[in-house]
Amino acid sequence: MKKELLVNSTEYETRVAIIEDGRLVELQVERADADRMAGDIYKGVIKTVLPGMQAAFVDIGFEKAAYLHSSDVGKVYGRHGDSESVDEEAPAEIVRKTRRAGIETVLKRGQEVLVQVIKEPISTKGPRVATEISIPGRFMVLIPDDDHIRVSKRISNWAEKKRLRKAVAPLRPEGFGLILRTEAEGKGEREFAADIKRVMKLWVRLKKKADVSKAPALIHKEAEVTVSRIRDIFTDDVRKLIVDNRDDYKKIISYARQVAPHLKNRVELYKGELPLFDLYNIEPEIEKMLERKVWIKKGAYLIIDQTEAMVTIDINTGRFVGRRDQEKTIFETNIQAAREAARQIRLRDIGGLIVCDFIDMYNRDNRRKLYEEFKRCFELDRAKRAINPVTDFGLIEMTRERIRPSHMHQLSEPCPYCAGRGRIISKENMATKVERWFKRAKADREFTSYHLVINPELAESMIDNGTDRVARLMKAHRFKINVVRDATMPIPEYKIYDAGTNEEITERYLV
Repeated sequence: MKKELLVNSTEYETRVAIIEDGRLVELQVERADADRMAGDIYKGVIKTVLPGMQAAFVDIGFEKAAYLHSSDVGKVYGRHGDSESVDEEAPAEIVRKTRRAGIETVLKRGQEVLVQVIKEPISTKGPRVATEISIPGRFMVLIPDDDHIRVSKRISNWAEKKRLRKAVAPLRPEGFGLILRTEAEGKGEREFAADIKRVMKLWVRLKKKADVSKAPALIHKEAEVTVSRIRDIFTDDVRKLIVDNRDDYKKIISYARQVAPHLKNRVELYKGELPLFDLYNIEPEIEKMLERKVWIKKGAYLIIDQTEAMVTIDINTGRFVGRRDQEKTIFETNIQAAREAARQIRLRDIGGLIVCDFIDMYNRDNRRKLYEEFKRCFELDRAKRAINPVTDFGLIEMTRERIRPSHMHQLSEPCPYCAGRGRIISKENMATKVERWFKRAKADREFTSYHLVINPELAESMIDNGTDRVARLMKAHRFKINVVRDATMPIPEYKIYDAGTNEEITERYLV
């Protein structure tokens, strides 16, 4: 499989696209005004312990307290929670009994704890945290206050698993556990020793900061999206990584030089005038992410509905009627739909409970083939998941790890015209779309002076909030742009005219 990574950076956002066999399958977006929390480490204070929920709420310095479930309380608190906890020499079975006894026996109100964010705030819920800290490296994850060596489930060769455990056993620092990542496959002691040295240095630094900081306090900030994503996905199976920002290019080259020198030559700096994502035809795919209907081959389509509790994907044959064999027609449609549904789930970063309603099939062998194909489509998905076989009603139920809000919620906002029952594209995203329009116009070099007609609220977002993005556009591209505020223009729309002829040219540079 040909795999490529594209990194598009502007002053306001960074986007990382994963391309597999020429198709966009994953997108990571980080906005300058949206703080990403997953992986961050805080020194917090226990505000409330709820034995009935087997959970606690932790003050980490935000308006909403973080949620800590008993299943996310690490071993160190199970042993040292209070005077009734077992001591350092207690057998493992006693430790397990102590932890089962209840969260109230190991955590108390006002107690200071070191926690790591494992799930971003979603909707009305605050972040979810764990006391078991993990420090990710290139080939492994360091777990303080642990003593186990575990291997990624994606490494299926038992001989390789055994070799990896044997290779890192003498390197494991005392009092620390290790989880070998998929990228560790085939690597040796030299790479592992260097990786452990890097993550141990980071742990010592943040532990010292935690010891002297007054709770609540941020102890460690996970790397920005460019570095953290590259650390996780820039692996040996990536053919090339293309970056359109020189600063990000330097960061990636520096990181590759330290941890994976053989990958350095696969990094390219894009210098073309046409936007990188336009060159690879990615922008239309991103636009479709916000659409409810997704067309697949031969006229069939998916309907994707997201609610707070679950996501449903309904498969319809649409215009595809086949030739003679109805069962074969339905099976072919379902297979195509399974591939596209899996791609959309990864692309939109949908998590939680997902139900796919396929077209009913009577042949049990066809149901089994559909289930196997759907599972196969998630082999390269990095999120944890569980997929159930096709039911008698043609449903496939699955759960997928939800770490942050889906792209639907990230790239849109509640619609002011329907009391929040629907959604429209956000003003931030619209401003970025306008900027991309002008970047395409620059590549064509046909016009130099424009009238930009937009909704007053969008104008306020682009000009009056202290950033003046229009002025920056004019300076960057040497354009003259006259902003016309039109209250009748919906926020998700805009019109652009050539100032010389007053001819509307909006359609010329749309994706």
